[in-house]
Amino acid sequence: MVSEKICNLAKKFGAIWHRINFKIIMANKRNLKKAIRFACGDMAGECIFAENTIEGTDVAAWDQIILDIALLQEEAVNRVSVSFDKVPRDFENKKDYNKARRTYFKAVEKALAEYMHTETEQIVAAMNALLPKGKK
Repeated sequence: MVSEKICNLAKKFGAIWHRINFKIIMANKRNLKKAIRFACGDMAGECIFAENTIEGTDVAAWDQIILDIALLQEEAVNRVSVSFDKVPRDFENKKDYNKARRTYFKAVEKALAEYMHTETEQIVAAMNALLPKGKK
């Protein structure tokens, strides 16, 4: 059961990041930060559970993965805390300002989603690599 949970973790977290509607959440950075903390906490919890229940695994390697998850969480939350560096008077009219601002935040949302997806896949691959051959 534990191995099934960990093997399916990549699908689970991949689905989470694809389901998150960044446009709605980026409107409220606090909710996006909560979603990031929840997902990273869930991954770390799975690591702790596997570390304590599966015999014959490398505890130091599990601890390193947990540390990687913590660093991922910190970096992702820092990437959410961005602001548009221009003001309306830098543009000819309000419409141009709003267009540039939307374009900027759309690029930030896309970069954050790609970053979280690739990092999560790497962490889950490392988690699956630590499982004994018979547990996979």
